[in-house]
Amino acid sequence: MEMQEATYNNPLTSRYASKEMISNFSDEKRFKLWRKLWISLAESEKELGLNISDEQIEELKANAENLNLDVAKDYEKKLRHDVMAQVYAYGEQCPKAMPIIHLGATSCFVTCNSEIIILDNGLDIIKKKLVNVIEKLKKFAIKYKDLPTLGFTHLQPAQLTTVGKRATLWLMDLVMDYESLCNIKSRVRLRGVKGTTGTQASFMDLFDGDEEKVKELERKVVGKMGYEKFYPVTGQTYPRKFDYDVLCVLSQIAQSCYKFSNDIRILQNMKEIEEPFEKSQIGSSAMAYKRNPMRSERMSSLARYMITLPLNSAITSSTQWFERTLDDSANRRIVNSQAFMTVDAILNIYMNVVENMVVYEKVIEKHVKSELPFMATENIMMECVKAGGNRQELHERIRVLSMEAGRNVKELGKDNNLLELIEKDEAFAAVKDRLGEIVDAKKFTGRAPSQVVEFIEEYVEPILRENSEILGEVGTVTV
Repeated sequence: MEMQEATYNNPLTSRYASKEMISNFSDEKRFKLWRKLWISLAESEKELGLNISDEQIEELKANAENLNLDVAKDYEKKLRHDVMAQVYAYGEQCPKAMPIIHLGATSCFVTCNSEIIILDNGLDIIKKKLVNVIEKLKKFAIKYKDLPTLGFTHLQPAQLTTVGKRATLWLMDLVMDYESLCNIKSRVRLRGVKGTTGTQASFMDLFDGDEEKVKELERKVVGKMGYEKFYPVTGQTYPRKFDYDVLCVLSQIAQSCYKFSNDIRILQNMKEIEEPFEKSQIGSSAMAYKRNPMRSERMSSLARYMITLPLNSAITSSTQWFERTLDDSANRRIVNSQAFMTVDAILNIYMNVVENMVVYEKVIEKHVKSELPFMATENIMMECVKAGGNRQELHERIRVLSMEAGRNVKELGKDNNLLELIEKDEAFAAVKDRLGEIVDAKKFTGRAPSQVVEFIEEYVEPILRENSEILGEVGTVTV
């Protein structure tokens, strides 16, 4: 029996990224865009007076989607040039149009313009998923806006906040990412029709030195591709700084997701909030009882990879000599596509976790009660002073009782019994029957519930209204 040849599968495509994003960076999409660009170029050149026939244009259009990738692959082995391989393969299908395919253009006419479109389409996919994460997180924040929970600074218990207010911290990060994404989308522009070194010299030859026709050619081609803006000047390629800018936006999203995933991992350790855990899911191969936060851990893992990628693009951008060098090509084939697929995968998981998170309110309440008595001592003391007590004497009694309660917790492993000690102490007799009221956790969350509502109404809802047509995505985790 013949053994199947072993091959390497990129986990981003085989395990993590969505089919939508994988398709966006596929050879099929890329080469169809190349053909669309060649058609747009030929049409525009014909409209501006070059000797190109309707029959040639129709032949190109008839085969625009009919890729013969095997033929192109054979040509590339011989020519060692991917663009010319596609020109010859397209030409075999369009023998009448063959003489005018790629007329006046350099390879970067198709590679750069198509790559910008692919990146732009990738940003659309990311935007859709980012907005859906925001929408799901908004619902979570509203649902738990009033639920008191321990706040943490330095990972040490601090003043109370609410579960919903903490969720707005995650949301604020994503709102900032959305703004960055919209900014980069507003700055997308094609390379245009620039020729080999960006001077448009070949097109000047084609149009006998008529600059206005050359300028109109560029406007026409860019318009036929669905865009208005193009770079006013380039070398052979579009500025590689654009790649860096795009990857910085993706990195920002990854940073936000990383923070969220780490917070969930810590909260799951505390048994306050858990990510979804399926009935047949195995947490550990050895410890059958374990419920590991594998989704959040995967988010952290992928985010760490994404955060490193802008440096790669920065180096590529800064080492483009004069009008261009080709040391960007192989690098960018890997970096750009993998950056998008990584963030796509992270956001898929984010959606899945947020819409299925489990909140254990009793555990949260228990943790609040273990720390709240210490936080409430000032309030208790002030109420006693109002009833005629001596502030300095009360302070000393609170200090002594707090030390005793602290020893019970830290040295003896007992529950915090500070309220019981206060209740039994005659110095606090004036508030003995009101301790429960004074130490109501909701009185210690400040404006947290109101902040949740105000933030969502002012900052989140406008984003959701603006993108209502792309809401409704569901986060799926396939492995």
